Amino acid sequence: MNKFVLNVDNCKGCGLCIRACPKSLLKFGEVINTQGVRFVTMTDESQCVSCACCAINCPDMCISIYKEA
Repeated sequence: MNKFVLNVDNCKGCGLCIRACPKSLLKFGEVINTQGVRFVTMTDESQCVSCACCAINCPDMCISIYKEA
């Protein structure tokens, strides 16, 4: 299983990771972080292929992707 980890408090809600995900697994959640923005959430982690496109496109390096054996 793959693991999507987001540093919630550093996410500024730019949406670049959402556009970068080839499987369209990311969306803005309803919860607001300490910066006052809705941060990104993973809709179905079991479908994530660990391509890390989201992490690569995050300008603030808020996302880490771990591929578990």
